[in-house]
Amino acid sequence: MRIGPHLLPNNVFVAPMAGVTDRPFRQLCKQLGAGYAVSEMAASNPKLWATDKTTRRLNHAGEIAPIAVQIAGSDPAMLAEAAKFNVDKGAAIIDINMGCPAKKVCNVACGSALLRDEPLVARLLDAVVRAVDVPVTLKFRTGWDRSHRNALTIARMAQEAGIAMLTLHGRTRADLYTGQAEYETIAAVKAAVSIPVVANGDIDSPQKAKQVLALTGADAVMIGRAGQGRPWIYGQVAHFLATGELKPDPKPSAIKPILLEHLEAHYAFYGEFMGVRTARKHIGWYNEGLIGSDAFWQRLTPIEDTQAQWQAVSDYFDELIAAGDELRYQQLQAA
Repeated sequence: MRIGPHLLPNNVFVAPMAGVTDRPFRQLCKQLGAGYAVSEMAASNPKLWATDKTTRRLNHAGEIAPIAVQIAGSDPAMLAEAAKFNVDKGAAIIDINMGCPAKKVCNVACGSALLRDEPLVARLLDAVVRAVDVPVTLKFRTGWDRSHRNALTIARMAQEAGIAMLTLHGRTRADLYTGQAEYETIAAVKAAVSIPVVANGDIDSPQKAKQVLALTGADAVMIGRAGQGRPWIYGQVAHFLATGELKPDPKPSAIKPILLEHLEAHYAFYGEFMGVRTARKHIGWYNEGLIGSDAFWQRLTPIEDTQAQWQAVSDYFDELIAAGDELRYQQLQAA
């Protein structure tokens, strides 16, 4: 699997998710088997480039190559400048966001809101591709709503503009994250263009990834929400696609070092004050379904010190391991 000159180790990708796919998470997913990961959405407005949030999102120090940065905006010139700025900061691939369904993004005519204005889409794509010498990719949805699907038009437009790869989330903006993903639309897009196409939407297991690739003919899969608290899923999927062998989900004794290493990297990246707060959601995802997780969460929430938080997580997993190291899925199976 290639994106321009970049040869990727496999075709299992990490979806960009605001507030989730920061550098520590992307790096962990790559270490555990993801072939490629795209950053959180970076601001295209130059007035925001010096903010703490944007500065962190532009911090790629030590990250496994290739570094891919997602940008969003509705002004061609501004988006082109954002692309150049990020390339200067180390981005080897620029990804344009036309898929985010969030109101705060769509209300300023960005993300999936752009799908309503095809002439503007053409200008944006052309401006960014012309602005940089690195591959430019596009992530988009099947349309604004089910009465206005235009994925085929956008895909052909992107290919003509010089876009190197398409990632299609098989839902309209109006669908948000509900309903079934439209794999038939992804298949139609794949058949209509010659550039690589990545299938995104509802892929939550190795078996589902294989099924989606067969249904769509896509070149790769992109996994988002299913990776939250399960960064090993990318390696599981890649292994299954390559060998047909299913790797078992990790037991608490295997999850513990992964989570603790993630927390250490997270704290180093965000610092004490932000680190302890932003880590909570990750801890919650890792612990979802674990025996005693509700009681543990009650103990964890008041903690406002990173070392104490880390120790609380370590102690909780020690309790699970001491109880037999087989409790990870009992609660989920009984539900």
